[in-house]
Parts: sequence; C-alpha cells; structure tokens
Amino acid sequence: MTKSRKDNKGRVLRKGETQRSCDGKYVYTYTDPEGKRRSIYSKDIMELREREEKLIKDQLDGLDTYVAGSATVNFVFDRYISTKSELRGTTMRNYKYMYDRFIRNGFGKKKIAAIKFSDVLQFYQHLLKEKEMQINTLETIHTVLHPTFQLAVRDDIIRNNPSDGVMAQIKKQPGRNHGVRHALTLEQQRAFINYIESNPTYYRWTSLFKFLLGTGCRIGEAIGIRWEDVNFEKRVISINHSLVYYSREFKEHPMCTFSISLPKTEAGIRSIPMMDAVYDALRAELADQQENGFNETEIDGMKGFIFMNRFGYVHNPQSINRAIKRIYESYNAEEVVNASKQHREPVLIPHFSCHHLRHTFCSRFCENETNLKVIQSIMGHANIETTMDIYAEVTDAKKQEAIENLAHKLDVF
Repeated sequence: MTKSRKDNKGRVLRKGETQRSCDGKYVYTYTDPEGKRRSIYSKDIMELREREEKLIKDQLDGLDTYVAGSATVNFVFDRYISTKSELRGTTMRNYKYMYDRFIRNGFGKKKIAAIKFSDVLQFYQHLLKEKEMQINTLETIHTVLHPTFQLAVRDDIIRNNPSDGVMAQIKKQPGRNHGVRHALTLEQQRAFINYIESNPTYYRWTSLFKFLLGTGCRIGEAIGIRWEDVNFEKRVISINHSLVYYSREFKEHPMCTFSISLPKTEAGIRSIPMMDAVYDALRAELADQQENGFNETEIDGMKGFIFMNRFGYVHNPQSINRAIKRIYESYNAEEVVNASKQHREPVLIPHFSCHHLRHTFCSRFCENETNLKVIQSIMGHANIETTMDIYAEVTDAKKQEAIENLAHKLDVF
C-alpha cells in the first residue's frame, strides 16, 4: 500500500499537491491543454483547493467540451483569435468588434458541430435583409467566421467547413450588389472638386479632397500625413504610417480614440510622387497654416499632422464621410435647378465615401498607365490581383470607346 503524503500539519495531500519545505507554501502541479506542466501556489491549503476545482472545471468546460464537439461558435472563435498573434492591433480590434456586434449574442451561441451550410447561408441573408448590411461588411464577417470553422475542421471537431461557398452563393443572387466600389466618372470628379472650390461653405475641404483624389491614399494614411512626410523639393510624399480611429475596450464607458499604426500592409509603406494639383494644394494649405496656425495634435508621440478640422484637431473618417454626403447632396440640389434652367441633362454625383476617392484615383491611373507593377506600387496593394481587378474593370468600361475609335481610324466600312 502506498503511504499517503501529508503536509506539516498532518493533513493528507491530494494527487498533484505538494508542500515546499523552504517556506511552507502549497503547490498544485498540472498539465495544461497544450501539454505544458504548470503550477499554482498558495499559503493556505483550502484556498489552493478552491483554485484547483476552478481550474479543473475550466478545463472540463473548455477543452473537453471542445473535443466532444459540443462547443459553441463563440468558444471556437475565442480560441482562434487567441492564436492570431501576427495580426496588427487595429485588425485584431476590428475583427473582435465585428464579431461581438453581429455574431456573439446570436449565431455565436450555436453548437459548432450542428451548423450546416444552409444555417450559415440563412444567417448571412438575415444580415443583408434584416440588418441591411452592405456586402463589403458581410465579407468582413465571413473573414472571421470562415477561419473559425476551419480551425474546428483542422482540430477534427467537425468534418467540413459549413461556410465554404456561402459567399459565392450570396453573390449569385440576382440584383445583389456584389460590393464593387464604382469610381466617380471624370465629369463627376471635376464637378465635385469645382463645387468645393467655389462654395464658401465647403472650400476649406479643397486641399484634403485634392490630396485624396491625387494620391489614392487610404483615408487613415491621408489624415495621418505630416508635414515632415512631404518633400516639396523632390515633390514626393512618404507614406509610412496610418492614423486609425477605433473604439477602446472599456465595458462601462466605451470611447473612441486615435492611434498610430503601420499602413494596412507592408506594401503600404511607399513613396508617391506629387502631381501639380497635389503640390499646389499642399503649398496653399501650408501658407494658410503659416498665417492661421498649425495643427497642434499629438498622437502616440507624433505631431505636425497636415489636415485638421475647424477645432484644430485631426479629422476622423466618419466626419469626412458625413461632409462628403453634405457636399454632394448640396451640389445635386443646385445642379438639378441649373440644368433645368440651361435645358440640359444634370451631371449628378452618386453616393460615395472616402474609399471611393481612392478607387477613383486608381481608375484614372489605370486609364492612363498600362504597367500594373507601377500602379500596384503607387496604390500600395499587397496583391497584384487587387490591381488587376480594378484595371480589368476600367478596361471593360473603355471597350466600347476603343472599338468606336478603331472603326473611326480604319474608316473601311
């Protein structure tokens, strides 16, 4: 018979428990789900055992439940996201925010082993119809759900990924907006800028929108650009960081704040030559700030930001999108009246956001440049396929014009 181990007070120690002779502390040693040996300590044996029981319960509720296939989607997502140490902080926060807002309190409570393809399809359709979600936002949801299911497949918890092919099915539906961001036409682009420049209410937005339309920068890169990133002598702009606006994780008092981040991808670190319109806009902005004061905002040790709102602080993307909406609505209202008086068709500006300006720049670029690697470098696309997709969209739109030009030049019919 094995002799029972006891502490210095004569109490029998359980399996895994020991008492150190040096200081009398109790130790419980166990193996975690990853196979690593770990220990917890306490001066009191009863406190140690309370912690033991909680630890065992957590392991049973966690790993054993997972292996048994009765874990929820929430459990697997939390497990998945904890492994993504390579994600940028802003990307991680965005994924968690999207998951918590749209999945965790509903679909996320389902048992992962019971979910079928049709369940995911119905959930996505619910988000599109009932929540009026845009297809681009749904793609972000898919970006976090698909690898969550894939982790369960790789861990042999489920046989197949039920989200495979769901987005393709969604996009097959007739009348569905596939999320393509259409660029402004050259006529709409000119109308937008001309209206801002000549309007006493909106003219202060001129330099920012010329910068966006003349560089193709992402909105975070644009609002985070500093005077030291601009080389007027060489006429080059250095894109080396991004300014992000995100919700901080405070349960009782959630709040939004700015933070400095690297560009979206490594390819995002780049130099962009200044075209004349951008050069002149930045020179005009510099002259104005030399007279009226510079942006004094400091974020994560950085300051000297170029663009600022009427309060002297950096812009946030939502405010810029709201300004865009006010501008094109005001322009359209005036254009309808002017076109009627002049007996012509109005040039109306459609709904668009900050990112459409980046897409518009890229479209203009593709219309005038055939070297895709040059376009990719200026845009900061990590994948050449992204550049090729926009290039293909632009060239498709130019096909009719090309055929008409060919027919005119040949003059043989």
